[in-house]
Amino acid sequence: MAAKVKNVTFSLPTDLIEKYKTYAKSSYIPSVNAGVKEALEEYSSKIEKEKLKKEMIKAAKDPLFVQDLEESMRAFESSDLETARRKTEW
Repeated sequence: MAAKVKNVTFSLPTDLIEKYKTYAKSSYIPSVNAGVKEALEEYSSKIEKEKLKKEMIKAAKDPLFVQDLEESMRAFESSDLETARRKTEW
């Protein structure tokens, strides 16, 4: 199923638009629109990673989270060791 698309208007520096037009003409990107879309997706991914990092730092300071994590690690310790001893051929 194709993602929904919505047309929007942005104000961007002229030199940036010219760069993207040059990239498209030189076939580095399929189109200016595709290049901007990819740039926004990459930037969004970067922000999501930063959000996750902040959440992990916050969780690491939460004693109940750390306790739950340690309990989970202990619960799976024997199966983790068993898996680590296996010689898997792919």
